[in-house]
Amino acid sequence: MPAPDILFIDDDADIRQVVAQTLSLEDLSVRCFSDGASALAYIDREFAGIVLCDYHMPGLDGLAVLQAVQALDASIPVIILTGQGDISTAVSAMRQGAYDFIEKPFHHDGLIEILKRALEKRQLALENRQLKAQLRTLTRPGPRLLGSSPSMQRVISMLDPLLDTNADILLRGETGSGKDAIARYIHENSNRSEHNFVAINCGAVPESLIESELFGHEAGAFTGAEKRRIGKFEYAHKGTLFLDELESMPLALQVKLLRVLEERKVERLGSNQQIAVDVRIIAATKSDLKAQSDAGEFRADLFYRLNVVQIDIPPLRERKQDVPLLFHHFALIAASRYDRESIPLDAGQAAALMQHDWPGNVRELRNLAERYVLMGASALTAPQSDRPASGSNQQTLAEMLDAYEQSLISSALQACQGSIKEVMMQLGLARKTLYDKMKRHGLDKADFKD
Repeated sequence: MPAPDILFIDDDADIRQVVAQTLSLEDLSVRCFSDGASALAYIDREFAGIVLCDYHMPGLDGLAVLQAVQALDASIPVIILTGQGDISTAVSAMRQGAYDFIEKPFHHDGLIEILKRALEKRQLALENRQLKAQLRTLTRPGPRLLGSSPSMQRVISMLDPLLDTNADILLRGETGSGKDAIARYIHENSNRSEHNFVAINCGAVPESLIESELFGHEAGAFTGAEKRRIGKFEYAHKGTLFLDELESMPLALQVKLLRVLEERKVERLGSNQQIAVDVRIIAATKSDLKAQSDAGEFRADLFYRLNVVQIDIPPLRERKQDVPLLFHHFALIAASRYDRESIPLDAGQAAALMQHDWPGNVRELRNLAERYVLMGASALTAPQSDRPASGSNQQTLAEMLDAYEQSLISSALQACQGSIKEVMMQLGLARKTLYDKMKRHGLDKADFKD
């Protein structure tokens, strides 16, 4: 059931019915409550509607409801219904922050006008809050996570509260989906950013060497160990250790890793001395570690120790609207690296990219962007065997039209380097229309400026 525009609180059932019918005729969705406590349980900071509340009620009266709503989120408008001539009540409500008050019996048109103005104010407050949050993200030093798709925004919203904590994090995503980039984003935007970010691919280091790589060794600990060497844990002290392809770690070593995670102490090979380490662990896997632990292929105790916070990274095929922006970003990086010009994609090229499934995910898109910078448009017309297949994720006509519109606007923003005035002229759109479409597609002009 969609969230209502208006919560109406009144202990009189007849009035609740009349007001509900009145608002419904104006296409305003309403949910009625007979008491303030029941309505307050429905409200949180993400509530996008407003509150219409009678003043005289048993239990919590209108002013008590107003105070409770303001304590939760002062930007939620509360309109108080008062009896005729109860001016002192109305004045008190306005002084305490009520959006407005309405005298009973109220006039239909006046009520609707006030409610619609209050709803506009609430929507504006939520939009400003979202823009401020985006601005904080964009102005942070270090790497940013690009993507306006709902699935990527969910990832960012899950990560942000964790950045300055010491919580270990488990990232799960397909090969090439950006686990390394997200791990670096967490580190660079955390209070550990002044210290080392240390990465090790557990699947790329021979089993005979990985223990020494992680924990270090003393001179003479084994053949060839001519001098002391500190391991990744010690090197990441006060920083972040990124364990990629965790599913590849040998079972015998998983026991030692679990002990280090529990005690935050390491012991170099060939030593009996334990060394305390202050390190945050970010582990990454492309596998279902729960299924592997159930099959005895991964230690269950280590899985549950690392699975305090798990972030599932969406594959690129599930966030295709991010493709033009990511391609533009990677093309600019490649153009700078190879001292080449990055020619913006035209709308047809951008739309074609959005029709593919990208089995290699973001890594595949990045490689294509580099080839495009080096080879030009011919990189986009490679033999079909080299191109990602469309697979079963066939889009509907409406989805394709929506994607095509987004690609047109993205390409224009890219060609005009984010200049709204030039994009308006190129696409023949009014400023408000362009901004509305950019907002709907999650496009920000700042992402297209060099």
